[in-house]
Amino acid sequence: MKLRVGLIGLGDFWQQRHAPALRMLSDRFELRAVCDQVAHRAHLVATEFGATAVDGFRVLTRREDVDAILILAHQWYGALPVLAACEAGKAVYCAGGFDLSVEDAVRIKDRVEEAGIAFMAEFPRRYAPATLRLKELIATRLGNPRLLFCHQRSVADAPGNPSTCRGSRPSGSRSLVELVDWCRYVVDREATWVSGVMHPSTCKQGEEDYQMMSLDFSDSKCPGSGAIAQISCGRYVPAHWQEAITYRPLPALQVSCERGIAFVDLPATLVWFDEAGRHQESLESERPVGEQLLTQFHRSVTSLIRKTSDLEDSYKALLIVEQARRSQQEGRRVALT
Repeated sequence: MKLRVGLIGLGDFWQQRHAPALRMLSDRFELRAVCDQVAHRAHLVATEFGATAVDGFRVLTRREDVDAILILAHQWYGALPVLAACEAGKAVYCAGGFDLSVEDAVRIKDRVEEAGIAFMAEFPRRYAPATLRLKELIATRLGNPRLLFCHQRSVADAPGNPSTCRGSRPSGSRSLVELVDWCRYVVDREATWVSGVMHPSTCKQGEEDYQMMSLDFSDSKCPGSGAIAQISCGRYVPAHWQEAITYRPLPALQVSCERGIAFVDLPATLVWFDEAGRHQESLESERPVGEQLLTQFHRSVTSLIRKTSDLEDSYKALLIVEQARRSQQEGRRVALT
């Protein structure tokens, strides 16, 4: 079955991830309409794919020749495109779910459940070849994770640069939410405690240039029985210091397991150690992340079984980051219920 889709917002990864995936999966997807904040970009993409450029996301969601909506950037729209898709009964692929506030996430969660539509949040770190191989090794060779160290270092926003997303979260918090979901996926159980530390930015008032949290996956009645993840996101390097941002980067994820240790660099590099020594795997030949994500979305739309776990996982990751902020404010670790 070929899905007729409409795009709302092109986002930062259109050229690298989404456009190539739509071309490769042309037997499963047909692009029919495009809506973007920059009309010229929408016209260019529509011309390239033989689609129609549309003025306004509401017009797009109501088109009869569109079966599903791909929201690749929220821009100023916030939660409105998802709510409009719910009203029209259209399936939603949401690549910008981490841009939402907790309040908007609750609204979307309720409306999607009420509408009964298929909803998929984009988790690119989950479907990266290195992550999928890591999960295989955990199940077969390395054993359960004990300690996780997850880091992201990126450039700081310029002073006075306003956010383009109405009601969006600070960009550092968005990154932290994605890292939280990644660690939850690798450990494959719920965290019970969180503690957070945040350093205020000198460039943008009300934001942080460094955020760190510790997630405890132990049983609530048995402290120390589960894995602990240390997650950090730094945005303290000025944008014009290009050499500094690439100097000695840490692995995106380091996992110490029962019988070995693994170092992950996205999307396709994995180095791991066990009693036999060092093993290095390059997984460039695996299917690109964009194709895997859209293939999963096609299955969720065409399947008779409605999948809602992505919606729950997005909400839980947002909530954990909010509780880490509360931990920083109150100076104590916070239970996750």
